[in-house]
Amino acid sequence: MAFLNRKSLAVCSLLVLLCAVIYKKRSSDLLQEKLGRVLHGLLRAEKKVGVGRNTRIALGFGGCEDIFANFEEVFAKLNYTSPSDAVHVQDIKSESDFMNIFAYFFGEGAAAERYVENATLFSEIAAAARDVPSARLALGGNAPAMARRLAIEGAEILLAARFTEQTRKQLPESIKVLGKPLDVDELHLILEYSAGSKWGNYSASRANRFIIHSDKSNPFLDTLEDLEMELPSFDPSVLVVGGLQMMDNFPFEDGVREERLKKLNDLLVKTDRTTKTHFEMASFSDPALMKEIVDTVVYHCDSLGMNEQELPNLVSILTRGEIALLSDSRPRIATVLDQMRTVFHLLKDTKESNGRRKLTRLHVHTLAYQAILTKKGSDWKNTMSAAAKASLTANRHVCGSNYIDTEKAKLLMDESFSTSTYENSADRIPLEEQRPVSCWSEDEFDICLAPVLVCTEVLQTGGGGDNISSAGLLYQI
Repeated sequence: MAFLNRKSLAVCSLLVLLCAVIYKKRSSDLLQEKLGRVLHGLLRAEKKVGVGRNTRIALGFGGCEDIFANFEEVFAKLNYTSPSDAVHVQDIKSESDFMNIFAYFFGEGAAAERYVENATLFSEIAAAARDVPSARLALGGNAPAMARRLAIEGAEILLAARFTEQTRKQLPESIKVLGKPLDVDELHLILEYSAGSKWGNYSASRANRFIIHSDKSNPFLDTLEDLEMELPSFDPSVLVVGGLQMMDNFPFEDGVREERLKKLNDLLVKTDRTTKTHFEMASFSDPALMKEIVDTVVYHCDSLGMNEQELPNLVSILTRGEIALLSDSRPRIATVLDQMRTVFHLLKDTKESNGRRKLTRLHVHTLAYQAILTKKGSDWKNTMSAAAKASLTANRHVCGSNYIDTEKAKLLMDESFSTSTYENSADRIPLEEQRPVSCWSEDEFDICLAPVLVCTEVLQTGGGGDNISSAGLLYQI
């Protein structure tokens, strides 16, 4: 009898295990089917729009060579150990400063970009990064990354950014580059980490990167005068401004930063109204600089692009005059939509004098979804397809492949989402797998939101926002 009981128990255990295996496989199959339907829906939306011939886009600023490297390999080579209690520091002058600020953002899974005042320290970190197995080099900079994406998609590009002659050759031949060549490229170090990465007591909640630089030319917007000369004859549909974070915490002599931003403001004021203006946000920590950028750039742009951390920073500057260094790296859709409404309502009624423009477009690119808001009656078009294009570009860039493999992707968006955190004004919108881009109208604007098939085998995160934002922008011209 005991033998039979043991045999029956073994059989039951085997059946339970077999059922678990079958259930897991079935669940996996159902998930793949769902991802496949979402992908096909996004691809259909993307294919509805083509890039018009002779679409011209001008961009500035900031050119560099990027070193991508896994932070663990770099820190091991430098024998860096995590601080017990990370604090934010404004200026990176020592190893301790660097380890503190890295841990501060790493622990939140938050992207950040900072200037390293200590050039010797920067050189030591960069030398270590070049020498680790994960190291790879690429042409970098906000405007160049956007320019390359736009050229790949078929646009005619004018790019104001400086490189060495050798680095210039990495750009598509269709891009006209302005600016005197450099003898040595500016160097940016992109320390990448995956979700769940650990450093001492710190753990990253999502894949992201921390960028450092010690630039000497980019903070001065060296190619601004070149762009000013060429812009009227090039006559672009859109002028894109980015790379202004290179000014953040840079030790300018008194009045120089203000003079360069005033010069940029003069360019925006003189730009013909038939040319749309777009500003691509970035990571800023200096409230004085951020306020100057709002006054000289943001108020003079038709369109803004930013990620889920840059959005609350802009809201904070506009409403309280303060910097928001950290924010939720995976914010609720309802929260992001409310913040987008706040920015729109603060900037939509800008008095159009002295070259100022009313905001008519806002694109927020997050890890889980793309959200694009456009003012009713504006010239921006194809918002649904633009959101789909941005979503697909996110996966293609991060995975490093034009082919999207659903076996290497996941959805972070829920089955439905609320349109606001305010219950009296919120609707619940379901994710329709075969028509995954959700679009709706509100009083003064339209919004489209697309889920991202989040890449699970990450090749790169750096440059993601630039590629995503430019791809979406191109579809709306």
